[in-house]
Amino acid sequence: MTENTQQQTAPTTELPTTYAPAEVEGPLYQRWVERGYFEADAKSEKPPYTIVIPPPNVTGALHLGHAFQVTLMDALTRRKRMQGFETLWLPGMDHAGIATQNKVEQQLAEEGKSRHDLGRDQFVERVWQWKDEYGGRILGQLRRLGAGLDWSRERFTMDEGLSKAVQKIFKDLYEDGLIYRAERIINWCPRCLTAISDIEVEYQDDAGELVSIRYGEGEDSLVVATTRAETMLGDTAVAVHPDDERYKHLVGKRIKLPLTDRTIPVVADTHVDPEFGTGAVKVTPAHDPNDFEIGRRHDLPSLTVMDEHGVITVHGPFLGLDRFEARSTIVGALKEQGRIVAEKRPYMHSVGHCSRCKTTVEPRLSMQWWVKVGPLAQAAGDAVRDGSVEIHPKELSKRYFDWVDNMHDWCISRQLWWGHRIPIWYGPEGQVVCVGPDDEIPTGEGWTQDPDVLDTWFSSGLWPFSTLGWPEKTPDLAKFYSTDVLLTGHDIIFFWVARMMMFGLYAMDGEVPFKTVALTGLVRDEFGKKMSKSNPNAVDPLDWMDAYGSDAVRFTLAKGANPGADVPIGEDWVQASRNFANKIWNATRFAMMNGANIEGPLPDASEMSATDRWILSRLNETVAQVDAYYEDFQFAKLSESLYHFAWDEVFAWYVELSKTTFFAGGEGAKVSGRVLGEVLDVMLRLLHPIVPFVTDTLWTTLTGGESLVIADWPKDSGFRDEAAEKEIELVQRVVTEVRRFRKEQGLQDAQKVPARLTLDGTPLVAHEAAIRQILRLQPEGEGFSATASLPVAGATVALDLSGTIDVAAERKRLAKDLAAAEKEKAQAEAKLGNEAFLAKAPDNVVDKIKGRLAKADEDIARIQTQLAALPQA
Repeated sequence: MTENTQQQTAPTTELPTTYAPAEVEGPLYQRWVERGYFEADAKSEKPPYTIVIPPPNVTGALHLGHAFQVTLMDALTRRKRMQGFETLWLPGMDHAGIATQNKVEQQLAEEGKSRHDLGRDQFVERVWQWKDEYGGRILGQLRRLGAGLDWSRERFTMDEGLSKAVQKIFKDLYEDGLIYRAERIINWCPRCLTAISDIEVEYQDDAGELVSIRYGEGEDSLVVATTRAETMLGDTAVAVHPDDERYKHLVGKRIKLPLTDRTIPVVADTHVDPEFGTGAVKVTPAHDPNDFEIGRRHDLPSLTVMDEHGVITVHGPFLGLDRFEARSTIVGALKEQGRIVAEKRPYMHSVGHCSRCKTTVEPRLSMQWWVKVGPLAQAAGDAVRDGSVEIHPKELSKRYFDWVDNMHDWCISRQLWWGHRIPIWYGPEGQVVCVGPDDEIPTGEGWTQDPDVLDTWFSSGLWPFSTLGWPEKTPDLAKFYSTDVLLTGHDIIFFWVARMMMFGLYAMDGEVPFKTVALTGLVRDEFGKKMSKSNPNAVDPLDWMDAYGSDAVRFTLAKGANPGADVPIGEDWVQASRNFANKIWNATRFAMMNGANIEGPLPDASEMSATDRWILSRLNETVAQVDAYYEDFQFAKLSESLYHFAWDEVFAWYVELSKTTFFAGGEGAKVSGRVLGEVLDVMLRLLHPIVPFVTDTLWTTLTGGESLVIADWPKDSGFRDEAAEKEIELVQRVVTEVRRFRKEQGLQDAQKVPARLTLDGTPLVAHEAAIRQILRLQPEGEGFSATASLPVAGATVALDLSGTIDVAAERKRLAKDLAAAEKEKAQAEAKLGNEAFLAKAPDNVVDKIKGRLAKADEDIARIQTQLAALPQA
């Protein structure tokens, strides 16, 4: 879409009496898409604004976390589009290697088959079939939410273009020495049967056991403690600290390893903490990352004692046992030999689990492919330090630096069949060839491709530039890179943000992948608890959209979005947002039926009433405020500002204060009708990015415009009228005070009361009719007898309450309240007059009592005023 041209039609006041989201949202969204509103033009001369959506998994369904971030990204892009930017919000999905393969393997298991029955090629074909049939459901759900994505540019991390990008950057990194193959300790999932990265391991405290075992004999013995007794079968040394006097006589000697026919050396290594436990540790280089490093320093052999399923492979009585079964069996065998010195059960300790299947992770020595992250991570850190990329909120930058400045080399190979296969070929003579996207694949007998695939995060790390056509120099890449904002949860700053920074800076010659990283919190329930599928607090946002409409869900999420902070949400809040959408609908419909319009220019301020000038002043202030909040990603504050302006200032005050003008007709009504039309026009534009459906429906009816999606974003005209704002503030004080008094007297809102208003000498004179209309105050008439007099804002409101309340009952109730307030005051004064108490009481306690005293004084004065205002018996 290159131009925001509006097709004008005649405005109409015909709106249904009630707003029905289910009838509006689907057809309206389809119309937006069909008209190409969300399609960006790389040839446009408008300034670009780009966001690439964090690609949801192809296996995924919409949850509140998705809905939350999508709402905020949609708000940003809708506003920028209205501001005249060539806006691209690019959609797509991630192939989700492990999760998708698991889905298809489960499907095969129901058929009594495994992937090995099909073979690799047929299995991959089966995954593609699954993807075409079941994958991508979430993209349809994003449409339901109203996401203004450019569907003509939808990408998938396994599509042809992105696969080419993966091959290209792998070869570049490989030839630059930044990708290598090595045997290292990795995190292995015995359930998923693949390596997983450090950040895919979730740690939790498990109730295990701590067993102390005596190694060696007599004076040449020592005690080690372990939570994984089964790994002792792979021990190749015991390590002690070189300065530990207890074990100096053993360093360099060999001691017997229990349950085996082997002896192992005692080595001295500074990694050992002599103050922890016995000061001696067993060393299993093939099954522990720290032990692996000790083994490298001391040239120790690495013995793998478990297969990929976590089953013992060492010949002997434990062969074939599962690791956990072997643990208890080995401890039993050690007991029989008198080797167990101490046992502690339960022993709570931190244990790593696979983030996908929750299986206990097994450290395992394995030949894998790695990214040498040192220089890449340095560049990623420097880009934030030098201001090229801004992390918002700024305080979360520390978490980013803690990660990139201490990053270990990244294991990128996965033992799966679904994913980007590693583009390395091995020849019959030991040749190793890296094949790029434009290279010929080696042919001939004996050539085989590496069987592993790349970590899913490898391809998604290319997302900001591969989706725009890289490595080709496309018009999209030239126009829309660097992207402007990456909006994502703070929980994947390590998974994804750092990866994109490293690869973007490398592939794009130092040009950052995005200018701003806007980090959000996580969506939680109304009590602050994390939502998950395993908990009863999990919510399907589609259920809320069915019940309350997409706008209500969107406004609720935006209203809770403080930068970097978690977002509590409950159904009551969605109901309140639905009420807000209904209020916008009903009040706008009422206003249009009573003359609100946008015909012709705004009248000159000299023709307007103070009420008109006040609302225009407040309108411009709101425009400025909302703009400032958008630039600072303060979605909660801008939503609250819009809510307050619409509900309180426009509907509760301006419309109510203007009713007498509208009912009277004439020139005043015409002027106020045009002002109200202007206010509604701008207000609906401001609200549109957050609540697009109800606002577009109302705005097109009010203005006859084609759509708010392509309307202009409002600008602060600079109009302010402090005098009018002060004048209406006086009106609000009068109305608020009389309303409070009426409520205290137990009067119904609709109950009419005779009143005399003394407004002479104040600006309130011009507003007497409006004040009377809002407060249901009748003219005083004959027989008027003031029973209450309320001085407020330089005016006096005298009320005749005779016959409206049970005076005796009300006097009795107020007397009881007065006695309670006086008692509270006496107790507070007694404590504050007690020097001994004041000498001992903390400051916060004293302050609390002072507050109670002040409140009691206020209550006494208020109740005495109410008693004095009651008619005399």
